[in-house]
Amino acid sequence: MTQNDISKKGKLRILIADDVHETRRNTRLMIATMDNVEVTAIASNGVQAVEMTKEYHPDIVVLDINMPAMDGLTAYKHIIQEYPGTGCIIISAESDPATVKAATSIGIQEYLVKPFTTDELEAAIKRVIVLLSETRKKIVQSHQANLNNIVYLKQVANDYLKEGRTDDEAIQIFERLAADPQCDVRWLEALAMIYAVRGSGGSSKFLRQD
Repeated sequence: MTQNDISKKGKLRILIADDVHETRRNTRLMIATMDNVEVTAIASNGVQAVEMTKEYHPDIVVLDINMPAMDGLTAYKHIIQEYPGTGCIIISAESDPATVKAATSIGIQEYLVKPFTTDELEAAIKRVIVLLSETRKKIVQSHQANLNNIVYLKQVANDYLKEGRTDDEAIQIFERLAADPQCDVRWLEALAMIYAVRGSGGSSKFLRQD
């Protein structure tokens, strides 16, 4: 996602989370001066930030490092578990090397020390946009690879059904398809048949319907 993409698809969505009202207000005012960027949600702690992310789906979250209920680093861990394509700018009153390292280790792209200027925040947002573009491309490619793999597995499984195969390789293919909770019933039926033919007792985890 480049800045041109943003102008075509709508403004970049940002969530601000800080327990200090003045910081929330000042950060929002800074962002209001920027083109193609808008604040879609404001939280006063990490728990609210996680919940608001589920509701508003921001592109970037600006999180204070120290907040009640849940700190910024923990909040971002929760956010990227469900929304891995979300960028993050951590803001803090201190520039502690250990904290910066911890933030980087979980994928946080930028770290700003308070008080920061509008230019510093805008520059950080632009850098996150570039990194976010690469991250989202990788996510899409990974998702496509998984889809392609499933398509391939289904093609092989269809061939094995026609051939009536019950060997170890057939079991492996059908078990991989059956591991998907949303799999087609016929893969479960085929796997049950193979287990029955071979007298296998290891079918319960795939054939049990919860």
